[in-house]
Amino acid sequence: MRKNLVIAIDGYSSCGKSTLAKALAKKLGFIYIDSGAMYRAVTLYFIRNHVDVKNPEAVTDALQHIELNFDSRDYQSHITLNGEEVSEEIRQMPVSEYVSEVSANRQVRKEMVRQQQRMGKSKNIVMDGRDIGTTVFEDAQVKFFMTADPKIRAERRYKEMQSKGDTSTTMEEVFENLAHRDYADTTREESPLTRAEDAIILDNTELSEREQLDFALDMVHQHLP
Repeated sequence: MRKNLVIAIDGYSSCGKSTLAKALAKKLGFIYIDSGAMYRAVTLYFIRNHVDVKNPEAVTDALQHIELNFDSRDYQSHITLNGEEVSEEIRQMPVSEYVSEVSANRQVRKEMVRQQQRMGKSKNIVMDGRDIGTTVFEDAQVKFFMTADPKIRAERRYKEMQSKGDTSTTMEEVFENLAHRDYADTTREESPLTRAEDAIILDNTELSEREQLDFALDMVHQHLP
């Protein structure tokens, strides 16, 4: 029985997992770990260095040269790739289009899970991703599985990208990208996206950020001593 508290948040792309995770961490005084950012940073490295994700030797070699670190100041996720701040670049479309393929790779997932488990050994954490409650922390005390209407998710993602200056990507491209990622995430052989049996479903299609936070806090307080 773990002594530290772990809250695992899984779900589909652009469901607001990181938004909820950050809010919960801030409210509870926990550490927030963005597992998705880790896979995106690996993807960025692969793109930059022309690593063929289907080449086991190339992947193994690349993973030996990737050092990821988090700076969670102000409860915002700041991730560095070999010492370089890449928090903004990993959210761009080139990474979004390739991240599902990279994150489905067995070698990549094994290394990321190892690092994630190390982070959650002794501290109270909130972690979001695709397989946190099913693979990384099966013994997490509280698990959420987030979902929302696909059109709403695409609209949210599109607005987020526009707010960050990406005006070249169309709404249709965002919707198609999310559909592709949903399929890849749920059908991959290695740790597919699925709801843990003991996970609480949180459909935020019609919920505000405040409403979903209140719901989650209520569930956390019910499940923790």
